[in-house]
Amino acid sequence: MSGPQTPEHTLDAQGDSSLCRKDEDIREGTQSSHRMLGFSDALLSIIATVMILPVTHTEISPEQQFDKSIQRLLATRIAVYLMTFLIVTVAWAAHTRLFQVVGKIDDTLALLNLACMMTITLLPYTFSLMVTFPDVPLGIFLFCVCVIAIGVVQALIVGYAFHFPHLLSPQIRCSAHRALSRRHILHLVLRGPVLCFLAAIFSLFFFPVSYLLMVTVIFLPYISKATSWCKDRLVGHRDPPAHSAEVFSFDLHEPLSKERVEAFSDGVYAIVATLLILDICEDNVPDPKTVKEQFRGSLVAALGAYGPHFLAYFGSFATVGLLWFAHHSLFLHVRKATQAMGLLNTLSLAFVGGLPLAYQQTAAFARQPRDELERVRLSCAIVFFASIFQFAIWTAALLRQAETLQPAVRFDCSALRLSAAAPPRAPGSGQPAWPTPPAASTTPPEPRPRGGPVPAPAFLLLVEAMPAPEGSLGGWASRPHGATVWVLPPL
Repeated sequence: MSGPQTPEHTLDAQGDSSLCRKDEDIREGTQSSHRMLGFSDALLSIIATVMILPVTHTEISPEQQFDKSIQRLLATRIAVYLMTFLIVTVAWAAHTRLFQVVGKIDDTLALLNLACMMTITLLPYTFSLMVTFPDVPLGIFLFCVCVIAIGVVQALIVGYAFHFPHLLSPQIRCSAHRALSRRHILHLVLRGPVLCFLAAIFSLFFFPVSYLLMVTVIFLPYISKATSWCKDRLVGHRDPPAHSAEVFSFDLHEPLSKERVEAFSDGVYAIVATLLILDICEDNVPDPKTVKEQFRGSLVAALGAYGPHFLAYFGSFATVGLLWFAHHSLFLHVRKATQAMGLLNTLSLAFVGGLPLAYQQTAAFARQPRDELERVRLSCAIVFFASIFQFAIWTAALLRQAETLQPAVRFDCSALRLSAAAPPRAPGSGQPAWPTPPAASTTPPEPRPRGGPVPAPAFLLLVEAMPAPEGSLGGWASRPHGATVWVLPPL
């Protein structure tokens, strides 16, 4: 009888299995989609983030005050940036769900995906036209045309994958209702492009309606969910058909790929950090003629004139790094991301993408010291919304913690078992100030994920850390995973 396998044997078996799967894919003319999806996530995150550049490059001369007209101009450009950023993330979310349906790719699918990515790269240019010429409908029209083209290419990917079923995921490939699933997925993929087609038409004679339709594209899943809820209340609830595609729907709790959410988010944080140093490299390298004439050839003195810019850079990079660290720590304990968490994540990333604008505003203090209060307010608002949406992600995860959180970080109130305990004695009474805790459980604790525990919501941590007032009742509570703490009685 063979003994237990060593780790080396296990790794060899896994490697052989992986090689066998690769050989089988080569014989079938297919390949894994991981590298293509990584490339797509990186490109989409870059495209979404660089749309802040036309906003950051808004020219404000040193003689101009940060008055109502400048504030209105920046507010308009920021609003358009947020809208286009979220539309790009809608395309990314559709791409994510689409390749949950498509399990493998071949050369044709890879080329179709490249065509989709090429169309997406045109979005920042059309956005620049929208920002520079807000009263000319051509920018809106071209932006809508790009979104329509993206939807058409994604529809071609769906049609091609269903034409060759071996490319589909096993769940769809083995379904008896594959044709209905294809129709359902095409219907969902083309909803956004249809709205953008209407927006392109309205842009020719009344462009405010175009902006309204483009905003509708962003919130279409939630509008659809609210409409279904109202319909169920009016005509009664109907059970969904058995052949509905669970991995491609508008359900708010539909799972998204956690790995792709993290990859897209990391791409946004990385490009934001890169844009900060690009501004330094572009604007803060002294001209040799200026160094010679104004600073008597001293490069150190010339660089000293850019001190506020370097200080703003270090502060902005530290902010980006701390926000990324908070995001990393949050998703370390997330097991599955829902669509609602995905929306909150994209809203947070949209404001993270605005940090280069915050850097530009804080770096302008030396040139325009009269407007420092307005610029600080703008920078603080960007950081606040980027942070508050991260908090909302965690709150949304807590509301469905059984599905979204790792088992080690779930909080269950029923797990708190209070034991009877006498009130603590006053000092000098000869009795211990606190009762002796019960014996530790012999059940081995569950392993926690690496990176630091998140044992309970913050308000419980505060309660557990506070000592009980003298003369009050309290008791030892057995927390999950073997921890024993003194818990205050309810107020």
